[in-house]
Amino acid sequence: MTMVNELTEPAPQLLTQSPPLRAIDQVIEDDIREGWKADLSLSFTQRGDKTVLKHRHQSGPLAIQRPLYPDGTTCHAYLLHPPGGVVGGDTLNIDIRVESNAEVLITTPGSTKFYRSNHRYAQQKQVLRVEAGGRLEWFPQDNIFFPHAHVRLDTDIHLEGDAQFWGWELNCFGRPALDEPFSAGHLIGKTQLFIDQKIILTEGIQMVGGDELLMEKGLLNYPLMGTLYIRHFDSSLLEPIQAYLTEKTSASAASPTSWIAGATELEGVIVVRALGHWSEDLINLFGDIWRLTRGKMTGATPDKPRIWAT
Repeated sequence: MTMVNELTEPAPQLLTQSPPLRAIDQVIEDDIREGWKADLSLSFTQRGDKTVLKHRHQSGPLAIQRPLYPDGTTCHAYLLHPPGGVVGGDTLNIDIRVESNAEVLITTPGSTKFYRSNHRYAQQKQVLRVEAGGRLEWFPQDNIFFPHAHVRLDTDIHLEGDAQFWGWELNCFGRPALDEPFSAGHLIGKTQLFIDQKIILTEGIQMVGGDELLMEKGLLNYPLMGTLYIRHFDSSLLEPIQAYLTEKTSASAASPTSWIAGATELEGVIVVRALGHWSEDLINLFGDIWRLTRGKMTGATPDKPRIWAT
């Protein structure tokens, strides 16, 4: 039966036996040396009437669609990876800068697929920077790790002053729609969040495919793991999030939801963690929490991007 977990302690890292990190770093460096490299660097500025794309540098298969303005002022940008998937040896580097008073929402039109590799690692590095007074809503759709994928995935988030941030990570291990578990492969990486250069949170993940103990005890046999980060300035904001999660679970008692979730607070950052069966469910869950908290923090409740419904 589905229930809300309060998760008062940080979620444990997903650890299992693997080579030492120094050895892994060298292996990954060797694997990506001759691979397909893609770089995308974007900066956004406040023009006065709306936020606009100030600078764009791209090389390789990474791009963005023409910015959209559903509310008239916030710049919505969709990240594109035309090949449709990542294979061993590929490198994706994404660098986002949001200047003071700029307002940006970034998402993707679909999942990022990390395909089976012949023990070669792919690497994705994301660096997100938000200056004081700026706002970034970082909502890429889920990463799908196919069986036998080998991936290094790192994200650094740098916030200044009163910068606002909502952002999530969604990782799907295997292909649940085909009843295909993450039976082999390796995922390693970490997410770090800094406020005024002080590290507030580090979340590491290291997962070896086929670890039954990890799947049963760590992920509770859910194939999907999601985390939502909210930079907040109101200590009372955690309560309505927890109330919302309780309400959603109680309302579905007769027909249980396909996820469990809980929320905690750490030095001005609310962390919502969830396990689920389907990415659509967690996107809807996190999207509802984003709209709830954004409305309370800014006085304006945004609509969900239409691309999530396609």
